[in-house]
Amino acid sequence: MKKLTALFLAVLMTLALAACSSGGNAPAAPGSDTGSAPAAPEGAKEVTVGLIQLMEHPSLDEIRAAITARLEEKAAENGLSIKVNYQNGQGDTSTINTICQQFVAAKADVIVAIATPAAQGAATAAEGSGIPVVFSAVTDPVAAGLVDSIEAPGGTITGTSDAIPVEKIFALAQKLTPDVKSYGLIYNTSEDNSLSVIAQVKGYLDGQKIPYVEGAVTTSADVQTSARNLLGQCDAVFAPIDNTVASAMGVLADEAIQVKKPVYVAADSMVADGGLATVGVNYTNLGSQTADMVLKVLTGTPAGEIPVEVLRDNAVVINAETAAAIGVEIPADTVTAG
Repeated sequence: MKKLTALFLAVLMTLALAACSSGGNAPAAPGSDTGSAPAAPEGAKEVTVGLIQLMEHPSLDEIRAAITARLEEKAAENGLSIKVNYQNGQGDTSTINTICQQFVAAKADVIVAIATPAAQGAATAAEGSGIPVVFSAVTDPVAAGLVDSIEAPGGTITGTSDAIPVEKIFALAQKLTPDVKSYGLIYNTSEDNSLSVIAQVKGYLDGQKIPYVEGAVTTSADVQTSARNLLGQCDAVFAPIDNTVASAMGVLADEAIQVKKPVYVAADSMVADGGLATVGVNYTNLGSQTADMVLKVLTGTPAGEIPVEVLRDNAVVINAETAAAIGVEIPADTVTAG
């Protein structure tokens, strides 16, 4: 929390410290059981949650910690003894698929998937099994093919979305850096969540007649080269909630700081890693809401009858050290609700 205090100006959101995940912070080998059930109250129903995270990076770790903490906190009052089996997909599709298939074979009571590729792997593995899937941090679950609609998901899948307010981010950018006349867009074309946001960004920039260039990456190793190319062609860079870019956010931020250009991002953790600013969601809150949905499923509500939840409370988050490094002055009235 000291790091966040030093780096950020955040408003009107209470940042709760999430408890440690029952799976720990170290990546788990596929198929290993890293969870443990707390002492069960008399008569509690014993259930198993298969929890898969796409990869380790701060936003996803924060969500996982909040999910496991909330499940532990609320288990007894829901008449449950919950065992969480946490697995890390290592950002690899085949690993994700193997883990999710193992959850199905073990007859998990519910699969919880953090980030779009993990959710897609869970949905495929669980299809026809009757095992419900609850996702978290899926920016556009309809476009990702996970649900029929936000209001009526249908099937056996639901979850939470971290959809971002594109217009608010660019309004903040206009206030902080009014001289910016062009943007570079950096993202992985293989991530559906990124494609959805980038489509919104292009629509917004086209509508405002603001030129942009694109820098596609495939792996985190591509970020530095792409960043250098973009920064040579634009005044500022925008990065969506892209897992590939987020895992190399420090590299992108360093390249931008060297040439004193801002990087606007879509997640507060990416601001923590050097991005200038965002208007985004609180990932602890997102994780807690996801856990509440899991509890509904575990106590008898069909997943397909639970509407997808999109966080509407946004906060302005600014990295004061980055602002100082690139010569951006933060207006006093910028620190307002998103």
